[in-house]
Amino acid sequence: MNSLIGSRTRGAGAKLHVAALVATGLFYTNPAFAADVIRIASPYQTTTLDPMRSAAAGNIETYGQLYSRLLRRNSDTGALEPGLAEKWGISPDGKTYTFHLRDANFSDGSPITAGDVAFSLERVRSDKKSAYPAPLGALESVTAADSKTVLVTLKSAFAPFLGNAEIWNMAIVSKADVDKRGEEAAFATVPVTSGPYEVKQWKPNERLILEPNPHYWRKGYPKSDSTVELIEVASPETRIAMLKAGEIDAVRAVPWTQIDELKAVDTVDIRLEPSTTIYMTLLNHKRAPFSDLKARQAAGMAIDNKAMAKAITRGYAEPANTTLPGSVDFHDKDYPGIPYDPAKAKELLAESGMVGHEVKILAAADAPSQQTALLIQAQWQAIGLKPVIVNVDSGAWWDATGKGDYDAAANWWYNETPDPDLAVRWAVCGSCGSNSYNTFYANPKVDELVEQGTKEAEPVKRAEIYKEIQKITTEEVAQIPLYYAPNAVAYSKRLQGLKLTPSLQWTLEETSIGQ
Repeated sequence: MNSLIGSRTRGAGAKLHVAALVATGLFYTNPAFAADVIRIASPYQTTTLDPMRSAAAGNIETYGQLYSRLLRRNSDTGALEPGLAEKWGISPDGKTYTFHLRDANFSDGSPITAGDVAFSLERVRSDKKSAYPAPLGALESVTAADSKTVLVTLKSAFAPFLGNAEIWNMAIVSKADVDKRGEEAAFATVPVTSGPYEVKQWKPNERLILEPNPHYWRKGYPKSDSTVELIEVASPETRIAMLKAGEIDAVRAVPWTQIDELKAVDTVDIRLEPSTTIYMTLLNHKRAPFSDLKARQAAGMAIDNKAMAKAITRGYAEPANTTLPGSVDFHDKDYPGIPYDPAKAKELLAESGMVGHEVKILAAADAPSQQTALLIQAQWQAIGLKPVIVNVDSGAWWDATGKGDYDAAANWWYNETPDPDLAVRWAVCGSCGSNSYNTFYANPKVDELVEQGTKEAEPVKRAEIYKEIQKITTEEVAQIPLYYAPNAVAYSKRLQGLKLTPSLQWTLEETSIGQ
């Protein structure tokens, strides 16, 4: 998955002047006034503190600070390391995982037990309100053998399981607290947490204020005892102005057009950090014109994704060659991709009988979405389609794509782990619950390969399986790959150790404030 991230990006909205924000008291006028506060501005909202209830961008940022998982991923090497589980074992048949928990406590001082782990994972797997149960789709059961031992039984051997156990919604919550306060109340304002931070104050639609969890299991972490503020600022112009003014310390989703300018600012460290993000164009396979293979191939060949990547990202992104993100394991970097061939595209469109067919292109309000939609519109017009851009907000976007009430929609999604299993399940698997990311693409052969990929333990053989998935889905234009983009993030140089990982988690517990 996870396009729930990309498609919930909020538009830039009105340009708010920093002086006006200062006048309202929303932000500090003197950086020294809050020198011990780490402030991060993001276009993404925190809408819930319950880690199983949402897969939206702002919530994923938040979950990573509030909740620990069984395993953690080293932010420098990317390797899986012990988390709440200090060690684990796997049965010879690959179906049973035994996790041994370390001594650890929740933010209220109560012990974290195997019962809490079983409760938390079962909520994600089976609760009707779970936003993203796919990572636990292979589970048969999860039980507490004793207070410190968790037994996870799988339906069959499943190679990606350990990586999935580290994903953001595998967060461990307090069963006792949920039982006592009720599910809604337990996560309404100040939840009991298991991660490096706890909630000091939540102001929905404005900011989430965090403070270090004194009972966090990683001794000596967070490295700084500073308060952290996750601030929602929709306008990219305002976020950049605030960073330059020293009013915030980090900005996610820096506009491509601002990168070169920020490189010249002495107090700012601008980074293009690794990501598993792919920008692509969804095509609705349920109805004409893109229910027809030749029409889809024509649409793909009409798009010059090399020129598009250069125009939109100023050359900072790499043109995409397959339907999978370029940085996931087993990405086929040698696959030639969909060729840019307008003449052949015209021929294929004529053969499909779809010349002159109207195409509704959904577009969000942010500048990259608008620019992408306009470029697609121009290139599809050139081969004989009649593309019409339909501007929608986030809610309407999801409603339309979920119902199949659209023809095309440019968007992005990322993969939570280096393993490609979740990516293919999200984007190109017709039987995995996502409708192939609302494209309704379905190929039984691909679905069969998806399952084979999880059961094959040998890396060379797995690579061949995912290579074939990429070949089939790109040739059949399940989606149109556009480009692979890094995470563009800008930081105040007063911070050390902060970065945004490929799984969209801030390394706040590793962060300290310089002198």
